[in-house]
Amino acid sequence: MNLLFTNGSIVLADRIWPLGQVGVAAERIDLIEEARTAASTGRTVIDLAGGYLTPGFVDVHVHGGAGHDFMDGTEEAFRAICLAHARHGTTSLLPTTTVARHEQHLAFLDVCRRLKGQDTGGARILGAHFYGPYFAKEARGCHPAEAVRPPISAEYEQYLGFDCITRATVAPELPGAEGFVRACRARGIACNAGHTYATFTQMELARSWGVTHVDHLFCAMSDRARLRLEQTYPMRGGVMEATLFFDDLTTEVIADAKHLERELLLLAYKIKGPDRLALCTDCNRALDMPDGPYIFGPKDGGEIIQRKDNVGIMPDGKSLASGVVGMIECVQTFHRLTGVPLVEVIRMASLTPARIAGADHETGSIALGKRADLLVLDKDLNVKQVYLAGDFIHQP
Repeated sequence: MNLLFTNGSIVLADRIWPLGQVGVAAERIDLIEEARTAASTGRTVIDLAGGYLTPGFVDVHVHGGAGHDFMDGTEEAFRAICLAHARHGTTSLLPTTTVARHEQHLAFLDVCRRLKGQDTGGARILGAHFYGPYFAKEARGCHPAEAVRPPISAEYEQYLGFDCITRATVAPELPGAEGFVRACRARGIACNAGHTYATFTQMELARSWGVTHVDHLFCAMSDRARLRLEQTYPMRGGVMEATLFFDDLTTEVIADAKHLERELLLLAYKIKGPDRLALCTDCNRALDMPDGPYIFGPKDGGEIIQRKDNVGIMPDGKSLASGVVGMIECVQTFHRLTGVPLVEVIRMASLTPARIAGADHETGSIALGKRADLLVLDKDLNVKQVYLAGDFIHQP
């Protein structure tokens, strides 16, 4: 279907165009021009009603939603999660693993390989984010402790053989971490550091192996204060300091108003900027679900958490346990708390994570020839319509 989006503001990668309109044909954006009378265009007109047309959001770190976790390892779970996140503006995502047993990761990867790039009824799967199990045990956060382990080639070569992993996370201080990163890079898989108490020096070394991204800044990572518990002097920098220092490292923040206070969002933005800082949801299965207990990760062997006060929290109430909101809520929160220009906040939820996922040539911005993954937002930044490759998939 040929479409024409008009009567609103177009959020381009570098500016908001209040008098523009966008055309779609054959799944692609084929027209970006100054708005004019839509009569006789031969297109179905979509009235933005004074709101915004933005690129669809891209989530590089997401575990679940609508009562399901990707680690449930079924097509039903994958499709339900993709549909749930589409309702919150996400049109592309990386299903993200948790710490789990070997056979559970194999089941996850099998489903991800089958559904990658296919119609899910919701957000498109760009590939897997292989996130657990290669964490530092003491930095595991809400992940179950029993299956945390260092990377061993006999195991991870099976994972890499599925040919559907887009990014993979490891704690650089683990034995075998370098071999894992180099094996990933040899297959074109980009690498992250996460759930790690590495030192600044270890992070510097990890960059030389091929680590380019750091998971959820300020969460489950070392800093000067944490490392001083192990060495009184001289004080050392950790993962947080390295992430902020090295310009070539990208990172992400969970902007749900629960994980990070305003000043930390502003600090991340000031140092990394909108082209190296992405928004992510880190969302668990409790998205769009009532408060109460849930399992983080696979139903067999996952960790019991609570949804409470619009966030995931451990049963003892002393630590957080991932997010429970979608990407549009993160956009609204980051914009409201920081005052960062909307065009940059949208970019942090679209083009920047698309680039981190290696998909910016196809999606992440409103540009000629790109796939028509588009959102219609009202003036208050609520999702009104969602389009995937030009096909309408959601309206509240």
